[in-house]
Amino acid sequence: MNSLDRKLFRDLWHARGQVIAIALVVACGIASFVMARSSYASLTLTQTTYYNEYHFAQVFASLKRAPETLNEQIADIPGVAQAQTRIVVDVTLDVPELPEPGTGRLISIPEQQISMLNQPYIRKGRYIESGRGNEVLISEAFAKANKLQLGNSIGAIINGRWEQLQIVGIALSPEYVYEVRGAGELYPDNKRFGIIWMGRNALGKAYDLDGAFNNVSLSLSPGAKEIEVITQLDRLLARYGGLGAYSRDDQVSHQILSDEIKGLEIMATMLPSIFLGIAAFLLHVVLSRLVGTQREQIAVLKAFGYDNFAIGWHYLKFVLTIVTIGSFLGILGGLWLGRGLTQIYTQFYKFPLLRFDFSPRVLAAAMIVSYSAAAIGAFMAVNKAVTLPPAQGMRPEPPSQFKPTIIERLGLQRFFSPAGRIILRNLERKPIQASLSIFGIALAVAILITGNYMKDAVNYLMDFQFRQVQREDMTIVFNEPRPSRTRYEVSNLSGVIESEPFRLVSARLRFEHRTYRTALTGIEPQGEFRRLINKNLQTVRLPHDGVVLTTKLAEILGVEPGDRLTVEVLEANRPVRQVKVTGLVDELLGVQAYINIDALNRFMREGQTISGAYLTVDSSRANQLYAELKRIPAVTGISTRQASLKSFEDISAENLKIMTTFLVAFACIITVSVVYNSARIALSERGRELASLRIIGFTKGEVAFILLGEQAILIAIAIPVGFLIGYGLAALMSSAYNSELYRLPLIINNSTYAFTFVIVILAAFGSGLIIRRQINRLDLIAVLKTRE
Repeated sequence: MNSLDRKLFRDLWHARGQVIAIALVVACGIASFVMARSSYASLTLTQTTYYNEYHFAQVFASLKRAPETLNEQIADIPGVAQAQTRIVVDVTLDVPELPEPGTGRLISIPEQQISMLNQPYIRKGRYIESGRGNEVLISEAFAKANKLQLGNSIGAIINGRWEQLQIVGIALSPEYVYEVRGAGELYPDNKRFGIIWMGRNALGKAYDLDGAFNNVSLSLSPGAKEIEVITQLDRLLARYGGLGAYSRDDQVSHQILSDEIKGLEIMATMLPSIFLGIAAFLLHVVLSRLVGTQREQIAVLKAFGYDNFAIGWHYLKFVLTIVTIGSFLGILGGLWLGRGLTQIYTQFYKFPLLRFDFSPRVLAAAMIVSYSAAAIGAFMAVNKAVTLPPAQGMRPEPPSQFKPTIIERLGLQRFFSPAGRIILRNLERKPIQASLSIFGIALAVAILITGNYMKDAVNYLMDFQFRQVQREDMTIVFNEPRPSRTRYEVSNLSGVIESEPFRLVSARLRFEHRTYRTALTGIEPQGEFRRLINKNLQTVRLPHDGVVLTTKLAEILGVEPGDRLTVEVLEANRPVRQVKVTGLVDELLGVQAYINIDALNRFMREGQTISGAYLTVDSSRANQLYAELKRIPAVTGISTRQASLKSFEDISAENLKIMTTFLVAFACIITVSVVYNSARIALSERGRELASLRIIGFTKGEVAFILLGEQAILIAIAIPVGFLIGYGLAALMSSAYNSELYRLPLIINNSTYAFTFVIVILAAFGSGLIIRRQINRLDLIAVLKTRE
């Protein structure tokens, strides 16, 4: 070991507190990078592999009924590699130990196990056997939620008849990696909704679809134009009640999974940039101070023959050592966090195998990023050491030019104590250093604000959607449109206090060159169970004619109130009408188009037909109502607001708890590192000054007040600045989480600001205690002997 290396270890040991603080900030940045990048790579690789191996389709379409012979024409569409027809039906289930009715999505599969699109992966059990029509596979999430085992049976109403279905296999599907009923549901309710695969022959005979189908999936050839395939498929299916084809990008499970992957990619950029930017700033300050105090040593080294490269490399190694320690800790922490995040994903995303995969490329990228930040932070300080002439280095550093401060020029110094004037004078004479310290602490504040913003936004979303907009206790959906008398039959069900009917009609909305496939929802204009609310939380009443759109749908179509939409209905006699947009509402889940139910009935040229009803229920008679609904063949979908809300709360609460803990820990590390380094550097720079103050009669408390008072002022300024930066980052996140599936509102509660304030103050207080302890141990004689 040469003399410069021995000097390096002495310098590192002497500044060990600052070394540890900076290394922890680097570790935070690298940990967040490794966690997000590795999880992103694991999720992307798993998604791609699963989709390819189990043949996830690229185009989907539902229809009323078409003969199997049409499949040949579909397969002949240019660009289609494979076409697979099937039967898909939602049914009411009677699940053991579940009081309320469940909903099962029956999907037909061939009696003989063959390679097919959207092929189920059998986790446990076996494939169905030909000739045994009651054998089924069920989705793993549904089985786990209801503790269903192989050999168990569940009841189902299949085309008006009760059937007992025997479970022979538990399976997964690339089509339902994220198992929700459809758009408008953010979290799965696996206890009450599940996927069931049943033999094609048995399902076809039960629904009079033997030799026919009501759903088709396509895979495309390389280079095929998706939009052209969809257009031709719609044209073929139009006469058979086609409801509009859509691509994989619009498939709900894939859409939610893809949004999560994009979020990881954003996280892998944003958080590391903040942490490593602060680390670069701290490295610059510490190394600049080290070079400043070692001017004479640098001059002696040059006089003894060490060239500029050797000296520059020596100080660069100081920085690289700190970054290496931080990178090592960060990689270990990132791997641990990444594994934990992957385990969380297994609760929501159902893959045959979701394994945390750490690529050497991620390790290489992490090291490159960390060393790049170090090089940026160290460049100016190392350059200063290299270019310092030996003769100049042998002389003490010229003192700063002092002049009256603004406070003194205004004559306000009489309002401050001597210690207070010293604090203000030092802050004014080092504006850049003070500004950078403020910015570093402000970023810690912003990180806390951003993390807690997610909690505030999700809580607001839950309250707004499930208490303000959706006010019914239960929603029931019929297997097909029902006549007007059904309105009265629903009202007379056991336990029903009040009901409001609704009508759903599949339609394609068109404005200029933009189109969107959705459902027109007809509701009663004076109804109270499905309220239409604008951004000012004011209720929007449905007019006699015209449609009210959610703001996201209006944004997609590029329409404003007063514009006229072309509505192309995709069922029954498929009428096409021009309809005026009369208003906008601000729902946060899904996209909707609302219309007066009477106007929709007139639009369809039908009587008072309904598709389902919103109900309020006497809770004491709920079980009686559930039992009655299980016996009604026409009911194929049942959902309760309370169950949806509980699922939402359970899942989001766990996620937010983990995220908040993660961000609080990181923010505390930043705050402590910035405050400690600022105070420690000030103590090093002003050790002689502080010792002199002690000699002339200042107490330890007064000396500590001078040093820590500066940090208190910096923190007091940084907190509101951090609030503003945090609000800006929250606004960016609100913009990022603004999809067709859900939108996060820009809502930050006062409790979030209070929580952030307390955390930052506690972190600053902890670092202040460390500095106070060092001030109390200040060796006055040794300090006064220094050359400075």
